[in-house]
Amino acid sequence: MKPRDQFLDAAFLDKAGKYGDKHADKHAEKFSKRDPARFRTMWLSDIHLGTTGCQAARLLEFLRATQTETLYLVGDIVDGWQLQRRWYWDQVHNNVVQTVLKKAKKGTEVIFVPGNHDEAIRQFIDLDFGGIKIRDELVHTTAQGKRMLVLHGDRFDGVIACAKWLAYLGDNLYTVILKFNNWYNAWRARAGLPYWSLSQYLKLKVKNAVSYITKFEDALAGEAKRRGLDGVICGHIHKPEIRDIDGVTYCNDGDWVESLSALVEDFSGELRLVTWQDIVMHHKQVEPEVMELNDREPLEIVASVPNAGREAQPYDCTVSIAGT
Repeated sequence: MKPRDQFLDAAFLDKAGKYGDKHADKHAEKFSKRDPARFRTMWLSDIHLGTTGCQAARLLEFLRATQTETLYLVGDIVDGWQLQRRWYWDQVHNNVVQTVLKKAKKGTEVIFVPGNHDEAIRQFIDLDFGGIKIRDELVHTTAQGKRMLVLHGDRFDGVIACAKWLAYLGDNLYTVILKFNNWYNAWRARAGLPYWSLSQYLKLKVKNAVSYITKFEDALAGEAKRRGLDGVICGHIHKPEIRDIDGVTYCNDGDWVESLSALVEDFSGELRLVTWQDIVMHHKQVEPEVMELNDREPLEIVASVPNAGREAQPYDCTVSIAGT
C-alpha cells in the first residue's frame, strides 16, 4: 500500500489514470492547478442532506476537488426521517445535489443505493433517473479483480430490524449531539484548530457502542463471505474503516456529519479512505493562491450558469466557493 501522501499525489497528478505513478512527475507540468484529484471509483454515504448536522459546504468543496469514473451513493444521502419532523433545506444542500447531477451529465456513472433514512427511494429500485441508477445492492469489481458487495447495511442492524421505534429515539438523541458538535467545531475553527468530531469520540468511548459496531462489521463481512465475495463496502454506522475480517475486506466509507470521509479506489485498484481534510489540504499545496481564499469565514456559495443565451436545465449550473 502506498503512503498516504504518495497516494494523494498520484490522484492529483494522474490525468484520469492515463499515466500512472511512474509518469506523474513527467506530465505534472501539463496539468492545470485547478485539476481535481482523480479516482476510478468513489463511495459516499450518510450525507444526511436536510439536517443541520450535514456538513454540506465541506462536501461541496470535496466534490469540486475530486473526479471519479464511478460514484456510489451508499444510502442516507437525504434524511427523510428528519425532514418529516422539521423541514430544513439550505441552499448549499441544493448545490450538492446539483453538483452530483452535473457530474452524471458529464459522464460519471452515478449509482444510488438507498439507506434507511432515504428508504422511500427503495420503491424505485432498478430504475434510472436523470442519469442516476437506483439499485438495492450490487457487486463492484475493482481494477485488481476483487469483487465487493456494495450496500448501505441497515438490514444488518439489529436495532433497525427488531425495534425501529428505538432507532427513531436514538436518532433524536444523535441529532442533539450533532448540534453541539457543530457549535464546538465552529469554536475550534475560530481558534485556528482543525476539525475534530466530538460525537465520534463519544461513540467510541461507550462500551455498548463499540460492541454494536463490531457486531455490525462482523455481520457484513460474514454475508460477503457467504456469497463467495472478496469484500463488502457499506455505510450506516458512521465509522470509516478498512480492515480484514476472517479473510474478507470490510470497508465502511464513513459519513458527512462526523467523519467527513469517503472510500476511493485508484486506477491500480487500491482502496483507501480519504477525508475532507486530506483532499482540501492537499489541494491547497497544489493551488495555494486559490485555496487560501477558501479559508475566509464565512464561506459564500456562488452558482453561475454556463453557456449564457440558452435556457438552463435544472442541473445545468457550476457551483464554486467564492474566491476561486
